[in-house]
This record gives sequence, structure tokens and C-alpha cells, in this order.
Amino acid sequence: MGYFNALHAAELPHRDVAVYMYLKHRANAEGRCWPSVRTIAKDLSLSRATVQRALRELRQDGWIAAEPRWRENGSCTSNCYRLL
Repeated sequence: MGYFNALHAAELPHRDVAVYMYLKHRANAEGRCWPSVRTIAKDLSLSRATVQRALRELRQDGWIAAEPRWRENGSCTSNCYRLL
């Protein structure tokens, strides 16, 4: 079963499906991408809170992993999302 069918079979909320599909579209060959929450929200016309909720639920349900990324000065930048 492909990932698209698996998403729908899992009966995820629409916001989670939309965010996962966005990450899948942005991911490189290794299944990694690093858009900011603000960028995801803007591109999908969702609130930042909705995107954060979807990302949290996708992590909890085992669809993605989030790895923090850091700038050279030690400040945090967008997470790197890895599709599982």
C-alpha cells in the first residue's frame, strides 16, 4: 500500500494529511526537508497553531521525526523533518 493510501487508511485529520503531503512534496531523496512553521502555514493557508498541532500529531503517530537545527551563533532555526 502506498503512502497516500496509508495516510487515508490511518484516518488522520485533514490538517495532518495536508501537512504531511506538503512535507512529502518538499522532501529530498532522503525524505528530509526543513521548512519553517511560518512557511508551511503560509503555503497551506493554515494558522501557525494548526500547523504546529499537525506536526505534533504526525510525530506522535510515527509519520515524521523532527530534528532541531542550529545556526553557527547557537540560535535555533527551523527543524529538519524526516519522513518515516
